[in-house]
Amino acid sequence: MSHHRAIAAVFAVHGAVAGSLSTRIPWIQDHLALDPRLLGLALLCPPIGAFIGMPMAGRVAYRFGSRAATRVLIALWCAGLALPALSPSPIWLFAAFLLFGAAAGMSDITMNAHAVVLERRLGRSIMSGLHGMWAVGSLAAGGIGTVAAQAGVDARLHLATVSAVLLVLGGLAGRHMYADDSPADAPAPRRFALPSRAILPLGVVGFCATFAEGASANWSAVYITEVTDAGPGMAAAGYTIFMFCMAGTRLLGDRVIRLLGPVRAVRTGGAVAVLGGVVVVTARTPVPAIAGFALVGLGVAVIVPLVFAAAGNAGATPGEGVTGVATITYLSGMIAPAVTGWVAGGLSYPAAFALITGVVVVLTLLAQVLRPSAGGGGASQPPVLAREGLARTHE
Repeated sequence: MSHHRAIAAVFAVHGAVAGSLSTRIPWIQDHLALDPRLLGLALLCPPIGAFIGMPMAGRVAYRFGSRAATRVLIALWCAGLALPALSPSPIWLFAAFLLFGAAAGMSDITMNAHAVVLERRLGRSIMSGLHGMWAVGSLAAGGIGTVAAQAGVDARLHLATVSAVLLVLGGLAGRHMYADDSPADAPAPRRFALPSRAILPLGVVGFCATFAEGASANWSAVYITEVTDAGPGMAAAGYTIFMFCMAGTRLLGDRVIRLLGPVRAVRTGGAVAVLGGVVVVTARTPVPAIAGFALVGLGVAVIVPLVFAAAGNAGATPGEGVTGVATITYLSGMIAPAVTGWVAGGLSYPAAFALITGVVVVLTLLAQVLRPSAGGGGASQPPVLAREGLARTHE
């Protein structure tokens, strides 16, 4: 197995853990007799755990190397999948979700940092395809979880089995990851890293892209139902098509990035997403609305992977750079669904997605911050990838 395929498999395993748990939340709610407010509090625990853990991930990757750190943290993330369903009470569920979120966030940081290191070695863009593999893993595991839930399989058995399988797959993939070591002259990252000044402009672009992703993923089905009076099948199709457009574009996105370069890729994607947002806002029948969400998914798909790659090269170390931008994008992912709901409730659903379209306009205008620089610190891509297009080198 090549180094590239190994880290791609790790991304798929990470996505599969997330996709598996999401399908069994209703079982956990019913098993513990949680009312919506208590479940909402429980579901706040994973992002809180991630926020606690992520700022320390850069230091862990520096100390042990991103390969070793990723292998250990992916194992913890896979093992943690079984904990929520095994929780005997809400208090234990809160604790399980906190640990689950910490493992999720820290492993997310270290595997993206490792991808930055490998991307430098290969001299070509690979980050978009890796994020595409995460989506593939999530969709595949979500499908398995849906079948298990429909068949009435106990979530404890389902998640424990999936956890064991993913532990093995993640361990096998980790053995073939690139053996990276921190350079002797690299400064040690801070023990608790927050976004630096160099990372903040990239973080704003990532914030905007994640905001559009999160709002569309969480509200597309509701929007199509409420605004176009579509049935459940059409509403579900809107969400599914949006997610497939995101995943498919990320899998092919590295080719687009190599052809256009990061700045033009963001500008082109932003323009497509803005067009999709306009179609969504003006649509009053299901098919145009679904097409609009598909365009949003196509447009924003490669932006977050590009921001992660750029941040990894802009920070003092890949781990510290990725940590800084990930903290911002996680925050965006948390607040986007809530802000969309507030605006929709106070004004209208079209007004909410007009706001989201405006957010995408902002990231399009800020695309310049991803321009590669051949000069060391602050470069959004490694020197071998400098120039507007990404140069190819021998592996």
